[in-house]
Order: sequence, then C-alpha cells, then structure tokens
Amino acid sequence: MAQQPIIFDRTTGEMTGATPWERTIGFALLAGSKVGAYMSHRGYNSAANLLKAMFLSERDINVMLNSDAAFSFPYGDGYWSKLLNRTFKYEDELELFLLDSKDVNYTLIDCGANYGYWSVMVSSQRFGARPSIAMEPSSRNYPRLAHNAKINGGRFEAINAAIGSARGTARLSGNRHEAFSIAGAPEAGGEEVQVLALDNLIEDGKIPAQGRYIIKLDVEGVEIDAMKGGKRILETDSVVVCEEHGNDPTHSVSRYILEQTPMKAIIHDPATDRFEELTKLSTLDRIKVASHVGYNVFATSSAFWEQRIYSMNSGNARRAMTT
Repeated sequence: MAQQPIIFDRTTGEMTGATPWERTIGFALLAGSKVGAYMSHRGYNSAANLLKAMFLSERDINVMLNSDAAFSFPYGDGYWSKLLNRTFKYEDELELFLLDSKDVNYTLIDCGANYGYWSVMVSSQRFGARPSIAMEPSSRNYPRLAHNAKINGGRFEAINAAIGSARGTARLSGNRHEAFSIAGAPEAGGEEVQVLALDNLIEDGKIPAQGRYIIKLDVEGVEIDAMKGGKRILETDSVVVCEEHGNDPTHSVSRYILEQTPMKAIIHDPATDRFEELTKLSTLDRIKVASHVGYNVFATSSAFWEQRIYSMNSGNARRAMTT
C-alpha cells in the first residue's frame, strides 16, 4: 500500500504526516528558498534534488495552495519545493492576472502543464472555478498531472500531448521534468509523443470555435510553433501568456509576436512596476537581467483582454493577491 502523502498548508504553514527527519529536510528546503530568493533561486533546484537523493525516501507531498487546491509532487523535488516557502510567488504576474480574471467566463488552455499547478489553481474557487485543459507530453509527468486532476475532483481535463504547429508526433528530450522539450533535433532521441495544434482543440470538440481563452504556453522553445498552430483560436477573444527566455538575446518570441502577428505584446516593466505595451525589442535588453529565468509576455489582439491586462496596474488588483 502506498504511503500517505505529507500535507503542507501554504496558508497556515502547518505540515502534517511528516517524520521528524522529513521535517528537518523541510526546514532546510525552506531556508534554501529564502536565501535563494535573493539570487532568483539560482542553484536551488540542483541543491534540493541532491538533498532528496541523499536523505529522503520516495514519498509525495500534497501542498494546499488554497482551501480547495491540492497540488501533489515528490517530496524534496527541486523545482516545486520552493512552495514550502510561503513568501515565494510562482510567476506572480500570471497569478495576479488569473486572480484579476476570476469574474471572467474563460477557459484556460494550459500547454506544458507539467504537474498541473495552474490548472489546479484556476479551477479552484479562489480563482473563479474556471475550466481548464492541461496538456503535458511526458510519460513521466503526465501521471502526476492526471493524479492532480483526480485529487481535485476531476475538475480539469488532462491531455497527454505536446503543443506544436500541426498534429503529428515528435521526440521529447531533456533530463529535468520541468524542462522537457520537443524543440531539439530528431536525432537527439527521447520518447515519441503525440503533438496537437491549438486549433485541433476546436476541431476535436474540446473547446468551442467562439470562446474566451487564456492560453498559457510553457513549452520550452516551441512557443512560436504553438502560435502558428493556433490561427483560429487566436482570432477569438484570447490572450497568450508565453515565456521570453532570459538566455535568448534575440528575443525571438517577442520578435515573432511583433513582426509576424496582429497581436500586441504587453510586459511587466520593473522600472515602472506597471504592465506596458512592448513596442521596442531593445526594452527587453534592460528587463531580462537573469539568463536562467523566463519573463512572461502577454500577447493579444482582443480589446477586452488588453483592458484586463492594463487593469492590473491598479492597486485593487494587486491587493487581491493578498486576500
């Protein structure tokens, strides 16, 4: 019989079901995150994974993100253990946007869902209990995604597929669960995975042709292909939230949006602490200060979503994150 998971409540900080040794490791993971926050958590993942390999047996932890949002992952996992630090915000601009959109009747298309963090959050009451379709190609990650859907009452749909420019197959490569990608050359090896285009979700009856969508692309180098495969859905009332990679000096994702699509690109500018339209790629030279992290870009041709993004500049939207 599988061991019961450790439970950690992000609201109260209470951990239950852990042994004294597991609690000790938990304190180390927490301390590492607090220190690592000053360096954008550079090196944290590797250090946490080393601790896990040396001192922990295989066991899950269920982190209560809020009162009805349980997120499960292997205890000690380097990528997700930062959640033990209650002051840590995972992609705070995206969280702010999703919280500010809780009154909107939209569907989240969660591409590169990993274990399903955002689908768990968006489908919870605090975020408006919105429907979500979570897509994850990895045969290692998908069972955990499906498990997180199950422990949250099956309230979002999990699909075992990558997102790309067209329906087909591809090779998925990589060593870290948070960084698997189909962007590499076929000769790089890896498992063969199913690929769907965004517009296939309409053709397959997963979503209506006319709807309101937030499309989250965390697809490790395939952002442009994903947008190319979404011509129909991007003509609807939709907004794409994608990653501008810190290690890409050419700013290829934002360049594609500005030069090849009718969409506007909007970013959070730390200099003004406001969401601003990106009109010059050179602005990203100033904003992208860390090569090992990604920077969210909001892309839309919808006047509705453009107004909602700019509304996050108000104090009311920011205060919502603390309630």
